[in-house]
Formats: sequence, C-alpha cells, structure tokens
Amino acid sequence: MRLDAVLAKLLPDYSRSRLTAWIKEGAVTVNEKPAQPKDKMIGGEYIAVTVRPSEENLAFTPEPMDLDIVYEDGSVIVLNKPAGLVVHPAAGNWTGTLLNGLLAHCPGLAQIPRAGIVHRLDKDTSGLMVVAKTLPAQNHLVRQLQARTVKRIYRAVANGIVPFDGKIDTLIGRDPHNRLKMAVVKFGGKPAVTHVKVLERYLAHSYIECSLETGRTHQIRVHMREANHPLAGDPVYGNLRHACSDTAKEAVKSLARQALHAYRLSFEHPATGETVSFEAPIPQDMYRLLSVLRLEAGLDSSLSHEAEWQEKLGNDDDGWNDDDYDVEVVYVRD
Repeated sequence: MRLDAVLAKLLPDYSRSRLTAWIKEGAVTVNEKPAQPKDKMIGGEYIAVTVRPSEENLAFTPEPMDLDIVYEDGSVIVLNKPAGLVVHPAAGNWTGTLLNGLLAHCPGLAQIPRAGIVHRLDKDTSGLMVVAKTLPAQNHLVRQLQARTVKRIYRAVANGIVPFDGKIDTLIGRDPHNRLKMAVVKFGGKPAVTHVKVLERYLAHSYIECSLETGRTHQIRVHMREANHPLAGDPVYGNLRHACSDTAKEAVKSLARQALHAYRLSFEHPATGETVSFEAPIPQDMYRLLSVLRLEAGLDSSLSHEAEWQEKLGNDDDGWNDDDYDVEVVYVRD
C-alpha cells in the first residue's frame, strides 16, 4: 500500500492532503529515512511522523495581549477594540487576533464556538464589542442580533457636507465587479438599514453618527459611499482625491484608517434581562482629526468630552431623536 494511504488509515484524525504535505516536507520518515507519498509499504516498517500544527489550529492558540475591558461578568465581556486588531482568524491573519487574546484572557472561551464572538468590527474600525462567556449567553445575544434589538451607534467622519439626517435603506451584497468588496445591489443582496445623524459640519467634511438596524459586512462604509459621502481615510470605499485643504488631507492621511468608531452598544443582558448600555470615547487618532477639522472651520478644537457634544447639540441622552428620520434615503444619484 502507498505510504500516504497507510498514514490515512493509521492517522484518521488528519486529512490525506495534510499527511501528503507532511511527507513532502520531510516530516515523515520510514525506517529513519525520508520518503515519498507513493512509496510502497509491505508491513513491518517503522514510520515516524512529526505532527505539524496547521495554521487553523494555531488560530485558536491563546496569546496574551492588552485588552481594554469595559465590563465583564460571568456571562459577557464588553471590550473596546483598538483600530488595527483583526477580530477573527482568517487567511493571512491566523495569529495575533482578538480571538487569540480572548482565549488568553478567559481560557473557558475555548469551549464556546468562535470563542464567544457574536459580531465583528472591521480590522481598522475601533470601538465596542460584546463577547459571550457561556453558550446560553451566546445564543441569547445571537437571537437579539437577529431580532435587531442590539443597539449599535457609531461615530464617523465623512467626506463632504452631509446635508441632512436620514435613513439609508438598501440591499447590500458582493460587488459584482470586485468580489473582495461589498456594494449596494439591486438584486440578490441582504436588507441593510443605517440611520445617519449629522453632528457637525466643517469646511469639507462632516462629523456624523450612524445607528445600525442591521449588521451587514462594511455596512456603514458602503452606505456612506453610496450616499456620495464616503468615510474619510477609507482605503477601500473612500475617495483619495476628495477636495479639501492640505491641512485636512494630511490629518486624514495621518489617521491611516477609515474614521469609524463603534461609540455606543446597548443590549439585553443574557442573565439579568436588564438593558445595559456602554460607551467608548472617541479614540485619540480620530479626536486629532476632529480637532484639525474644527479648528480649520473656526470652531473650538478643544471640545473633547462626549457630554459636551450632547449639551452643545441639544440631543436626548442617547443622542437620537425618533422624529429625525423623515427622509427615507439620504443619498442621491448623479
């Protein structure tokens, strides 16, 4: 029998393709000599196999890292994810992800699918996420997400002057011209609803707040691009030639990511049934961008606390007024 077929019988926990790769890599010897997958075994040989962990296995290796834990109890972890941190392992990012850090922080998450992660943020989006620490909590949170009762509010800087508050209601699916991107599509996509509220307008940018009813991949980034107001600094959906001052261009370039932050998160606590709400202040990189834009527009660049924003804007305690959404779709086509 061929060596690769023999190993497939002796080591059924590993795929034949993986075993063949190990043989070719020299991780398998027969009678202490290198071998090839097609070599014939007649019985009595001494086969030594050096098991090599796959990238997928490494993906679930605990890795200590500094996590900004906003809240934690026996059921959930709420954390403030920094920009630049990948949430879940995938091709090209098998280690150094939030999942690896969570497994080091709470080893019990190894028993929970996806280490308790129930929703994601893009790598270069900062802000709040909730992680389940038990299976019942995970199921409860997933049901809330499906029922659209988890409230997620984001702060962002958009290109141009967003003219009014409104609701963007479209279908989002894979971009038919680039499968690595998402896009607003006419058919075959999933419903996506984003409420947009203008907080401040500058010379060539707007500070906005976005509330999600749905959680589609890249939803805010795609919707704001469709509205002709892509997020500042967005490397995928943005406009690198956006007309603005050199000062503003340099500030956006220094940000080195899309100006998007998951600012507020509210959900029903899986154990107590109470509605809990958390906030994560605007991170320093976005705050620096806002300071430049405000100063350039002749506004007070030192305004730093979210409470001051709310007082200035005259909003209610959650930053939203139900009467704001009298416009069905905020974007227009040329």
